[in-house]
Amino acid sequence: MTSLGGVVANAIKTKLETALQTKHLEVINESYMHNVPKGAETHFKVVVVSDKFDGLPLIKRHRLVNDILQEELRSGVHALSIVAKTPQQWDVSDKVIESSPNCRGGFGK
Repeated sequence: MTSLGGVVANAIKTKLETALQTKHLEVINESYMHNVPKGAETHFKVVVVSDKFDGLPLIKRHRLVNDILQEELRSGVHALSIVAKTPQQWDVSDKVIESSPNCRGGFGK
């Protein structure tokens, strides 16, 4: 699990930081957990903390993140897990992000 990454991870980071003026941001490339070539950037988890989420229900926060990253989602990012919190929610949380489940193989397996 790493917050450092390649071209796609850096694009995700830059776009979210710019659009959401993030207070905390983690971009985690989880591609290694899946049946993809080594070094792939296809599966990500983002932990985003922003004042822009104030007053928005969770579904609208996720839509906002998806809208910001629409280019990446159309051009190679296969999966995006989103944790979207306000600064107040983040401050009172334990700041522990649950691990994603193991890959089940896809293609109906």
